[in-house]
Formats: sequence, C-alpha cells, structure tokens
Amino acid sequence: MMSTNPRVAKLADQIKVVVAETLERRIKDPRLGFITVTDVRLTGDSREATVFYTVMGDDQDRAGTEAALASATGLLRSTVGKRLGLRYAPTLAFVLDATADTAQAMEELLAETRRRDAELQAQSAGATYAGDADPYRRDEDDDDSDEADDSDEA
Repeated sequence: MMSTNPRVAKLADQIKVVVAETLERRIKDPRLGFITVTDVRLTGDSREATVFYTVMGDDQDRAGTEAALASATGLLRSTVGKRLGLRYAPTLAFVLDATADTAQAMEELLAETRRRDAELQAQSAGATYAGDADPYRRDEDDDDSDEADDSDEA
C-alpha cells in the first residue's frame, strides 16, 4: 500500500522510470513482450515495491513476459538500488495491471446497456396507456354537488 509520504511517492516515481528504462535498454529476453510499466507502489518503509505493468498481446505473450520479469527481478532490483543510491533496494514484485481489461469490460457493459435502452425506446414509441391517461380519480364533480347541498341546508 502506498503511503502519503511525499518522499515515498517521489521514490516510487523514480523506481518506475528506472525499471522502465532498464527493461527497454538492458533486458534482452526474447520472452519479454511489448510491456508498459503503469505504476509503482511502495510500502511505508520503502522495503517492498509492487510494479504494475501491462502487456500487449494474448495470454501466451503475458505468460512469457511474466516469466521474463521473474528471471530479471534480481538485475532490476540491483539496478534500482545503484541508480537511486539506496542503501536497501526494495524487493520488486511484478503484478499485471488489470485496468485495461476492466475498462474494456466496462465499455462492453455500457454498449450492451445502450443497445437495450434503444430497444426499449423503440418498443415504447407507439405504446399507449392501458387505461386512462390520468389514472388518478378526480372528485371535482363531487365537490360541486357538496357545495350545492350546503346551500340548500342554510
């Protein structure tokens, strides 16, 4: 969980940049797909970093990238420690970022809702009321007759 400490937030941003640059320039693993580092979250004591990433491609590409990241974790951790001048380099855990998949699922749900709304609107276009347009009972006629009765009694 990321702390609100500004130093920790700045360190997380620096780790993100270092990991992305190292993956681009130094890691030559053929299993590594088209990867984007989306976020880094540090614990409050800066000992553990969770690196979120996305990969373009199918499940096979994702699995290959995950294996490549697992094998390169040690090199990435030492590079982070050296480039940022840290006494204790944080352990790195790589997690596939599900934001893109979640956004796609939400878009599909919204499209389905729009389609159903359009169907419902088309069905209701020529619809009429089952009873009267105004189903509420009005006692206007009764009120007029009550006033007439009151004037007769006086």
